[in-house]
Amino acid sequence: MQPLTEQDIRASFINCSKGEAKRLAVPRDLGERPWDDLDFLGWRDPGAPDRSYLVTERGGRLVGVAMRFQAARRGFLHRSMCSLCLTTHPRGGVSLMTARKAGQAGREGNTVGAYMCTDLACSLYLRGKKALETGARFEESLTLEEQIERTTNHLAAFLDKVSA
Repeated sequence: MQPLTEQDIRASFINCSKGEAKRLAVPRDLGERPWDDLDFLGWRDPGAPDRSYLVTERGGRLVGVAMRFQAARRGFLHRSMCSLCLTTHPRGGVSLMTARKAGQAGREGNTVGAYMCTDLACSLYLRGKKALETGARFEESLTLEEQIERTTNHLAAFLDKVSA
């Protein structure tokens, strides 16, 4: 992924107003992000524990999505799998992220959701750049490039639902 600026990020959101995009919390460490290892930029809002954001490139332009989630309240032994990267996590490592649909449908309250890594670090888990809290990723027969393609295809399918 190419490095992004705060202006790039704020202009990319498809499911919130320009005012909402102007007020959302953008990461302060954009210059320190491992851009070469990212398929998308994802972050949680430090001031609003139930909000997260995701920005990626699609069709030659940036697409940003504002999402909400509830903290998981699962038992210690319960594990969940991210629908994007297929990484399993214990406890609250995977959350149902819901995004308001773009346009009139979103203004009417329609949303879509997907189970994603709560920290939105799918790209880093795939590449082994971020260690899991406990356990490990399942060993796969797919190459890293194939796993990345699968993850970006899953993300594209989610974004298609948001923009439809």
